[in-house]
Amino acid sequence: MRPFRFGVNAPLDAPATWADTCRTIEGEGFDLLLCPDHLGAPSPFAYLAAAAQVTTRLRLGTYVLNNEFWNPALLAREAATVDLVSGGRLELGLGAGHMKSEFDDADLPWRPHAERVARLGEGLAELDTRLREGGQEPGPAQRPRPPFLVGGHGPATLDLAARWADTVAFSGLTQRPEAEPGQFSVADSARTLERVERVRAATGERSPEFGVLLQAVRVTDDVEATAAELVDLFGADAVPRDEPLWDNPFVLLGTAEEMARILRERRERFGFTHVVTHASSREDLAQVIPLVRGEE
Repeated sequence: MRPFRFGVNAPLDAPATWADTCRTIEGEGFDLLLCPDHLGAPSPFAYLAAAAQVTTRLRLGTYVLNNEFWNPALLAREAATVDLVSGGRLELGLGAGHMKSEFDDADLPWRPHAERVARLGEGLAELDTRLREGGQEPGPAQRPRPPFLVGGHGPATLDLAARWADTVAFSGLTQRPEAEPGQFSVADSARTLERVERVRAATGERSPEFGVLLQAVRVTDDVEATAAELVDLFGADAVPRDEPLWDNPFVLLGTAEEMARILRERRERFGFTHVVTHASSREDLAQVIPLVRGEE
């Protein structure tokens, strides 16, 4: 069974505070510092390169790049450069893109989901070639190439992840039927297990790492009250109605000791060992990390 790796999708602070944020995340015991890829936010690669200069142990990744924003040749250059300056610590995360407003802002065509997923597959194939020896020059530090992470939850995206990803990152979010693009629901346990089993069946002899994006982590001794607060925050239409929110695999609630136990149980059930959360939940998840480490 794989050991846990913990990551935070970091807030891209102002440059004056970014170095301190990176050192703090490393000091809290996280394994991964991850940067998102959204218009209106700083460049993920510039911030990862800066993080490489003030950390020594953290793996550095994108979580996740919008494939439609990137030309594979130029992306290979960016990835190889950050891998070199970090001493081989890059993990390259990609997805098909889901925020239509960003496509509109960038004057990029908003293609049907099936086309975006197909283009993601084409991009992964080309990146795999370019980042291996004899492709991009100068090449990355890691051989045969930096690890790929593919993030999503839909069947087509997960099928691609089963083929290409070193880490399959289950986001738990699915587009709401009939809603505007970018309106999501959180998957329940049964649906998630179906997707996990689909990927397991498709990977064949490969054994990728399975990741989970925790949409919220809260240290609490009153899970029912905290769950009710989160329902109000997410919206009642966004959360499953047939299971308590504290049982949802994309939410982590309880005392630190209870949450450590829950993570171990979910590793057994879903295979989740790559555990990532948002910056707003970082301090809560940091309290769980030493308890999980003590049992490994």
